[in-house]
Amino acid sequence: AGPVVFDIRELEHPDAATVEALARLQLTALRSGRRIRLRNACGELRDLLALAGLVELLPVVGPAEGSGLQPLRQPEQREEVGGVEEERDPGDPVA
Repeated sequence: AGPVVFDIRELEHPDAATVEALARLQLTALRSGRRIRLRNACGELRDLLALAGLVELLPVVGPAEGSGLQPLRQPEQREEVGGVEEERDPGDPVA
């Protein structure tokens, strides 16, 4: 069976108790061989999940499963800022 999707757009002021309740729901689902996904989570809840280190345990999806949010890029995947050059080590031979 696929994941259970909770549309939580009506959740306006999440707090630590909200995060705890969602984590407990996920643990219960995992014990039953299922997973839950959160749809339409507000920025405040996303921030709380990140702060608690639960972003991977409680994934958030956009309005339709598999669309909406883009995963965060890792630092090594960022584009370099224009006009920034590395300094050359004086001991290195000129190429």
